[in-house]
Amino acid sequence: MTSKVTDFLKTIQISDFSATPKYQQLASAIIDAVKNGTLEKDDMLPSINELSVYVDISRDTVEKAYKFLKNSDVIASIPGKGYYVATTDVKQRHKIALLLNKLSAHKKIVYDSFAKELADEAALDLFVYNSDITYLRTLLSNLTKTYDYYVLFPHFKEGRDQASEIINKYIPREKLVLLGKYVDDIQGDFAAVYENYEKDIYSALEEALPALSKYSTIKLIFPDNSDYPKSIIKGFYKFAQQYAFNHSLVSDLDKERISVGTCYINIAEDDLVKLLDKIIGKKLKIGVDVGVISYNETPLKKFILNGITTISTDFEMMGKMAAELIINKSKDHVEVPFYINQRPSI
Repeated sequence: MTSKVTDFLKTIQISDFSATPKYQQLASAIIDAVKNGTLEKDDMLPSINELSVYVDISRDTVEKAYKFLKNSDVIASIPGKGYYVATTDVKQRHKIALLLNKLSAHKKIVYDSFAKELADEAALDLFVYNSDITYLRTLLSNLTKTYDYYVLFPHFKEGRDQASEIINKYIPREKLVLLGKYVDDIQGDFAAVYENYEKDIYSALEEALPALSKYSTIKLIFPDNSDYPKSIIKGFYKFAQQYAFNHSLVSDLDKERISVGTCYINIAEDDLVKLLDKIIGKKLKIGVDVGVISYNETPLKKFILNGITTISTDFEMMGKMAAELIINKSKDHVEVPFYINQRPSI
């Protein structure tokens, strides 16, 4: 093994924290080595077995990475000799860490839109920290790579007051893109695509007021220890008080007794099926006896029970806006559009 290949092997860093497949991490490491001159055209790469042993990953992972790079014309192979660098004309791509608080249908929409807009402009590493601020701190402190951008959904079940401290400590502000929620007290200039939660829910419910007028009571299902912003509650209370609705929060749907004349605004995806099951179990008609509004539009909601009314950020636009900020090297703070999709459930 040549000294050049040995130097290359020392640069490979595969993170167990990343949700990005290890073969993609390995492929990115090889591309980076070509871009920075550690590997040059016609340099032989380690064999699949050698790389598997050195990096401590499976042969299948190495083989998959090599196949990906070969299909991209970055490397080529000679039967009986192995793989070599086919070109140094590798396009410079942004290295981006995308930090999601959780995986969900609407987060996938954001991710797909973000990745599509960037296309070949970026190499994405995906991390999921489960809305746990302690885990986010651990994740950031243990990153083995330096990124050009850190795109963060800052939603936490507990410890929200620590968010700015952690961001200020671990993420260079010029590389930060906040997504979904704005965080106060972050030092320096950074980019953000955010939702105005209090204003959004108020405006959406106000638009639905003619349909809501047949209900005497509106209830917001907001589970305890939720990672959703409390400003949603403020907007809900403001609307209910402004238009004289009886109103309350439901923190535990299991204990809720469904009653005629109530419209429920559901936040968590897991609670939607439970809510519909309770309503149908009482033989009540959705959109007549009881109303249902669900947070966050997903493709299936337009078909469930002839259509569930949703109030939702434009998640596709959110991903696109974030990508455009990176492409344009912008530090703007952009409020993402929010809509109500009225359907028979109210």
